[in-house]
Amino acid sequence: MKKTIVLIISLIISFSVFSQNVDPFAHQSASESGEGAAYKLFPTQDASIFLKLDTRNGRIWQVQFSDVDSERSFVTPLSTKSLVKLIDEEYGRFTLYPTEKIYIFLLLDQFDGNVWQVQWSLEKEKRSITPIYIDMLR
Repeated sequence: MKKTIVLIISLIISFSVFSQNVDPFAHQSASESGEGAAYKLFPTQDASIFLKLDTRNGRIWQVQFSDVDSERSFVTPLSTKSLVKLIDEEYGRFTLYPTEKIYIFLLLDQFDGNVWQVQWSLEKEKRSITPIYIDMLR
């Protein structure tokens, strides 16, 4: 009888030690969190503009939407040139970081550390993507 009570108490203690408080709403799949996703949307400081990034190769599109007039909604390429060879493409390789400048983001290749300055605009001629080179002289 003593052994049975000791065994039951031991089981209760071990279950309570290894139990976890799990929030069923805290879990996100990889696609919901953006990990492993081919494309991600990044908000800008303009509420109606997002940047769509192909995380495999660094290609970027500017997405504008309107809840008033669907004619004002569009997707336009910002940079359609792949920044890596097809064989080097991998999900999550590239990501965007906003800056304090409303129209400028930094694009980071998380595998090799290369960085580009990305400028979006409502005016086509002001859209650009420019590599930021390492200054070896400093």
